[in-house]
Amino acid sequence: MGTMISNSADVVMFLKEQHEQIRAAFQDVLSARGEDRQKLFYALRRLLAVHETAEEEIVHPAARRALPDGEEVVQSRLSEEREAKRVLTELESLNIDSAEFETKFRALSTSVIAHAEREESTEFERLGDKLAADRLERMRAAVALAERVAPTRPHAGVESATANMLLGPFASMVDRVRDAISGKA
Repeated sequence: MGTMISNSADVVMFLKEQHEQIRAAFQDVLSARGEDRQKLFYALRRLLAVHETAEEEIVHPAARRALPDGEEVVQSRLSEEREAKRVLTELESLNIDSAEFETKFRALSTSVIAHAEREESTEFERLGDKLAADRLERMRAAVALAERVAPTRPHAGVESATANMLLGPFASMVDRVRDAISGKA
């Protein structure tokens, strides 16, 4: 599991495909043990961090502007994302094969999957209906670019486009150095 590969030209389909990859990655982590579980967990953590950063920089601002209840929709999703980042950070400090890790990880999986379903129905689908195809394609390209420079670890409290733009490059650089040093890239 690495960076997402998708041929979808449209941001809505691209992000939905990533949600499917995230669902599968949760199952992969749960079915593994030991060093394999650790590697899969770090890959999932990276996938989530990159995916959420792209949403925060590209999709949420568009939803705020395009949807009549956009601010409310985005704030609800950001709150869920902040909690997921907090739990991911907690999980990093636990023994990967412990019962505590398993319990917290299963709860995280349930909440992240529910979050993805809410995102798809309250944000993605509605943006897909509201925005022109060429705009959705440009957003897809912007999401791919944002993912290439996104932090590789969750950073709770950095859930806005502005925060990501200001802190993201520094966090990304620090994360990539930490990943290289630890061998957990």
